[in-house]
Amino acid sequence: MFDAVLLLSFGGPEGPDDVLPFLENVTRGRGVPRERLLDVAQHYQHFGGISPINDQNRALLSAIRADFAAHGLDLPVYWGNRNWHPYAEDAVGQMRADGVRSALAFATSAYASYSGCRQYLDDIGRAVAAAGEGAPAIAKLRHYYDHPGFVAPHTDAVAAALATLTGPDRRIVFTAHSIPVAMNDTSGPGGDLYRRQLLAAAGLVASAAAPGLPWSLVWQSRSGPPQVPWLEPDVNDHLADLAAEGATDVVVSPIGFVSDHLEVLWDLDNEAAGTAAKLGLGFARAATPGTDPRFVAMVRELVLERCEPGAGPVRELSELGQNLACGSAGCCPAPRRRPA
Repeated sequence: MFDAVLLLSFGGPEGPDDVLPFLENVTRGRGVPRERLLDVAQHYQHFGGISPINDQNRALLSAIRADFAAHGLDLPVYWGNRNWHPYAEDAVGQMRADGVRSALAFATSAYASYSGCRQYLDDIGRAVAAAGEGAPAIAKLRHYYDHPGFVAPHTDAVAAALATLTGPDRRIVFTAHSIPVAMNDTSGPGGDLYRRQLLAAAGLVASAAAPGLPWSLVWQSRSGPPQVPWLEPDVNDHLADLAAEGATDVVVSPIGFVSDHLEVLWDLDNEAAGTAAKLGLGFARAATPGTDPRFVAMVRELVLERCEPGAGPVRELSELGQNLACGSAGCCPAPRRRPA
């Protein structure tokens, strides 16, 4: 049925001159103030103007190819981004030139939402249209927020981080990228699927890593206009609340992410860690899956799930399960803009 796989990701700058053009790509049409772009640009310049996400995607690409080869899955794997080189359009153009006719896309977003689901579907559509006649048909793989290959690496990372803290009142704080409330309300058929999937994933990780330990889901990396409501509370505000409650230590787990890219390194390792230090909280940041072999094997399993439907169980750990209509036409639409 399929003759290739496309690794589809967000992209990031690879040098100082790339930073502002990249941020302008990301925020085009969203009304983000120029001042905010310049602030975020400084975060990238702190790391030499280079986002770690591209090297992480190269590592994941190499790991997926090696895993496919080791298990006899003879499918080439391509890589394309939404916001920076290599663009999805370039990858799909190469696929067309190589004679690929039907492919599956694995997006580095485990959850439903406009930015995490619909925009990737739109990326695929644009890339196929740009490739023109003879372009491959491309289907996006399902969400994997509750797949064991995603949950288990997060679980082990939280357990390892907890082991470094010895205070009497430890808490687990799961974080994900905040999105506009209106976007969450349209995530998945029926709405609110983004937040509900994150709560399901966080609950799975917390119950496996530290049964009975208090945990919470909060948000990070807000970037929109101040008058637009976004999901709250922010992780830094929540840390202050925990300190006021008497917590002594926190593990912060970026459950919304698959790798340690810039928003994890800056917003958590820099800002949240600094907030915790000011509050006198012990702080440990749990790792993300990255190229954990279980996460890499999950990609192969999701591909085989589509190539051989019914051949094996669909592995999902939460009662929420898959909303099978999400990922199809009409799901996760862009939120309506409020009148100015």
